[in-house]
Amino acid sequence: MNQSSSPTGGRKSFGAEWPLPVSASILVVGWLLKPALTADTASNPAIAIAFVAFFVGALLAAIHATRHAESLAVRFGEPYGTLMLTLSAISLEIATVVTVMLHNADNPTFGRDTMFSVVMVVLNGIIGVALLAGGLRHHEQSYNLRGANAFLGLLVPLATLALIWPNVTVTTGGGTFSSVQKIFLIVMSLLLYAAFLVIQTRTHTSFFVAEDKTAERVDPPRSPHAWSWHVALLLVYLVLVVLLAKLFALPLETGVIRLGLPLKVAGLAVAVLVLAPEGIAAIRAARFNQMQRAMNVGLGTALSTIALTVPAVLIIDLAGGRTAVLGLGAADTMLLVLTFAVSMLTFSSGRTHAMQGLVHLLLFLSYIVLIFSP
Repeated sequence: MNQSSSPTGGRKSFGAEWPLPVSASILVVGWLLKPALTADTASNPAIAIAFVAFFVGALLAAIHATRHAESLAVRFGEPYGTLMLTLSAISLEIATVVTVMLHNADNPTFGRDTMFSVVMVVLNGIIGVALLAGGLRHHEQSYNLRGANAFLGLLVPLATLALIWPNVTVTTGGGTFSSVQKIFLIVMSLLLYAAFLVIQTRTHTSFFVAEDKTAERVDPPRSPHAWSWHVALLLVYLVLVVLLAKLFALPLETGVIRLGLPLKVAGLAVAVLVLAPEGIAAIRAARFNQMQRAMNVGLGTALSTIALTVPAVLIIDLAGGRTAVLGLGAADTMLLVLTFAVSMLTFSSGRTHAMQGLVHLLLFLSYIVLIFSP
């Protein structure tokens, strides 16, 4: 008898979804205690406990949302599988960023800090660990060079326009965009990303599939459930993440202010929250000698972040009459340019090794140092 149709298999299937009641319980308790958390009289221990609880609840839901997205990825194959995985992650990020931005209106740099954090965490943190883990286990790993170039060919100009261009324009100044510039960047980001999706899924799918078939030796086990099961639970977990992110914004803002931490810590916390499942998926793929999937997930997430989060942030600005600061400071600009230069060197041969991972991790640690010692 098929495992999914047997009583034992059904109990195991529902037992694997233990984060669902845990995250839901944290959500219910959090909403009931929301008035106490928003009051100025809330104690520091209460704020700390709420921060940890909401973070853990959202992280569990995000990880299991990605698990179901990964099951869909295995079922539908490349490049559609990792595209589903990437879009599930970016939907989490956009929902979280928008939620926290609407709550935290006094921090005009939050959107910029989160987008920059995502790029640093993905290109230097996740990619660095993946290259190091895969290199230590397999020495050298291969990927499709044309796919990596396609990702970087769009990521570099979009990130430059979004995070550096505001610093050199004179219409508004102060790292901000004028209304015309906002509309231009929204339209161009969405159009270019739509064109990229056509290339990825229609006209040039071979760019995003491993050329060396012998290198792709291990695949996660195929799920016994129908794709509708995974779609339904994926949507449930995504909703939980969004609602928990709304609660997470309360102790995040209060905790950063009370502890006197740099405001960039808020953007880093959100980036870690939404990227944890993607990071796990990319690092696992590299360890199983599936560097092509690791590249698709990692570089695809970074590209989606810039191409879709920037329009979301700018649309909020236009609709709410606010002005977000997107231009990076001098040190962050240097680190972004250096990251792109190193990434182009890393992804220039079609093969990777552990030393490249160490260099990317060095840049990630430099980013952490700059947060606390700007």
